[in-house]
Amino acid sequence: MTDPADHPFVQAVKPLVDAMGGQMVAPDLAEGDDVVLTWEGQERVAVRLPHLSDSLDHILAELQRRHGVPLAELDRKTKQSVVRILESRGAFSVRHGVETVAGALGVSRFTVYNYLNRENASRDAKPQVEGS
Repeated sequence: MTDPADHPFVQAVKPLVDAMGGQMVAPDLAEGDDVVLTWEGQERVAVRLPHLSDSLDHILAELQRRHGVPLAELDRKTKQSVVRILESRGAFSVRHGVETVAGALGVSRFTVYNYLNRENASRDAKPQVEGS
């Protein structure tokens, strides 16, 4: 008998689940908030979504993997880019998000707020296109 994890559908959704920081479990092990995915009429896998607080740590780890160095070693411009990405992904809506990001970037909370304010100021300064 083949391993359910080897099913093509399960393999297809695995990168998405990994990117979200979720966990795949057998459908019969699904708990209350797990999402059971069905393919061709059969339950193939259950996805256990991460807690919101764990998501930020997962996103930071993924950004570090993407850059290939600890985030604290990035130059200022790249750190600003990381903050923009994190803002777009809702990182600062998580309790202690600014503190967590500041620690990962090796900067102060004040610096993170400056990066956020700078981004928002430059966005507000752009001329609006007629009709938008």
